Amino acid sequence: MRAVVYDGEGVTLGTAPQPVPGDGQALVDVRAVSLNFTDVAHLDPATPPGTVLGLDAAGVVRQAAADGSGPEAGARVVTFGWGRGAWAETRAADTRHLAVLPEGVGFAEAAALPAAGVTALRALRQLGPVAGRRVLVTGASGGVGRFAVQLAALAGAYVVAAVGSPERGAGLRTLGAREVVTGLADVSAPFHGVLENVGGPLLGEAFALLEPGGSLQSIGAASGRPSTLDLEAARRAGGARRLEVFAVGTPDAPFGPDLAHLAALVAEGRLDPQIGWRGPWERVREAAGALRERRVAGKAVLEVTAAG
Repeated sequence: MRAVVYDGEGVTLGTAPQPVPGDGQALVDVRAVSLNFTDVAHLDPATPPGTVLGLDAAGVVRQAAADGSGPEAGARVVTFGWGRGAWAETRAADTRHLAVLPEGVGFAEAAALPAAGVTALRALRQLGPVAGRRVLVTGASGGVGRFAVQLAALAGAYVVAAVGSPERGAGLRTLGAREVVTGLADVSAPFHGVLENVGGPLLGEAFALLEPGGSLQSIGAASGRPSTLDLEAARRAGGARRLEVFAVGTPDAPFGPDLAHLAALVAEGRLDPQIGWRGPWERVREAAGALRERRVAGKAVLEVTAAG
């Protein structure tokens, strides 16, 4: 079968063996996949060439799981996998980490949901109730950031979206941000919660803006730079504040229910997957380059096309 694989240097469209499903896995004919920044920017050079890459895919169940779990053949589904193997014509998908798609949700939109959407959803939950409270989202123009802005706004938060340039902030007010800022130098009002995607100096600046009892979820470090915290200044300000290194979960924590929730929001028109780059998977290198170079606002999605 055709698949996007690691070629020793980066990503390429090649071939791979057909997957063999385990008892709790369905065979899914993949129609669309999405790329995450970590998929293409942090490839481990020790990865064996020929490895099928990717976490997120949507398609149609060809063969139901042997143990009876999950949907029947013919169901339209969105899938996530903790290992790899998503970017292929056929995927063996753990039924705990998939959800049936509602009518009206396309494969491309569904494929954008798993890693970025579930990360934003679960990180937001870590802040506790946010209705009427100020929430800061850094790196708000990226895949996780755009989901976080929308989900926080849906939960009733006053959302401030921080981006790297004015151009990167385009469309964020439409998604629910009450303010869009470039950097935090002019922000003084405190926040109940921070969803922090950038790392580096920005993490320390955002932590300093937490109100007593507030929480910062460190989701990622897209800047690639180390962070420094002025804890003495935080002590002088008074009140406890939490900084947590966020992890989306473990292989034992099913993605299925959260994927079903996000897909339902898309079907209801309340959540936009924000696909900023879309094309056939023959253009995977182009998509990966655009993502690495921060030229994608939101998600990059590849549509799986038949050979020939």
